[in-house]
Amino acid sequence: MRYIVIGAGAIGGTIGGRLFASGHDVVLIARGKHADALREEGLRLATPGGTLTLPVPADQDVTLRADDVLLLAVKTQDTTAALDIWADAPVEGGGTAAERLPLVCAQNAVENERLALRRFARVYGMCVWLPALHLDPGLVAAYGTPKSGILHLGLFPSGVDETAERIAADLSGSDLLGFAVPDVMRWKYAKLLGNLGNATEALCGPDPATGEINERIRAEGRAVLDAAGIPYVTAAEERAKRGDQVEIGELDGIARGGGSSWQSLAKRSGSIETDYLNGEIVLLGRLHGVPTPANEVVQRLAAEFARDRRPPGSLPADTLTAAIDRAR
Repeated sequence: MRYIVIGAGAIGGTIGGRLFASGHDVVLIARGKHADALREEGLRLATPGGTLTLPVPADQDVTLRADDVLLLAVKTQDTTAALDIWADAPVEGGGTAAERLPLVCAQNAVENERLALRRFARVYGMCVWLPALHLDPGLVAAYGTPKSGILHLGLFPSGVDETAERIAADLSGSDLLGFAVPDVMRWKYAKLLGNLGNATEALCGPDPATGEINERIRAEGRAVLDAAGIPYVTAAEERAKRGDQVEIGELDGIARGGGSSWQSLAKRSGSIETDYLNGEIVLLGRLHGVPTPANEVVQRLAAEFARDRRPPGSLPADTLTAAIDRAR
């Protein structure tokens, strides 16, 4: 089994690097200066135990094989473009990737699997809890210790098969925790609730005053999921499964700035995933008649920050609170 990691950023770089370091066949797919650095210098994977320099192949023109697994690790706003590239890619022996290969959505949000299933016959969801950072070309910082992350995966919309079991075993043998579960979307909806605070972190930085904002945002999220009849794992169940196996450690010389949305603003990328995080709650709220003013405000402001390439953490928390209060 060979892993083609599409999007070798914080998540894809950590998963791909850990799999490669434990002896698995891996190809990393990246763009721009990051791709150049990977090809010329290898992947530098910084961990609490030290920095590894890994000569992981990084090739946009990879020839797909029948034993390949496509692991999609781009942000949701880039999913459709990635699917357009890879769905029709030929596989040795005949057929296309969409017809013959499994696609694993190692991504936040819950829309990726639906997008993928329109094109790919075999789609797997993956719930990713993996604290990592990617800002500099060729470098991925993985803060998790003693394991780099915990990854639940299963067939979309539900079920477990031999492929899911094999992937989970490979992950668990690679300084990660992998679990094949029949209800992967229940885990992903719980992660969605946690990710609703990504936007406030990106907008306001690590301001303690955002705690109350996040409570309001997540309360709306729980109300919406309950109204829609969508099950999700409890926080206690998440903590029990993770235990003390994935703690956030320290890295020499690499401060942990923030999560995926914070990193999008820090890179001045021009886009942010908030439409598929807070925007998912807004969508479901409108479908089921549940007001979601706090999520609407952070969704709108995060999109403005990304479009205008404003730096992360530049919005005072009291300004955000006032905007939410006006929207009620």
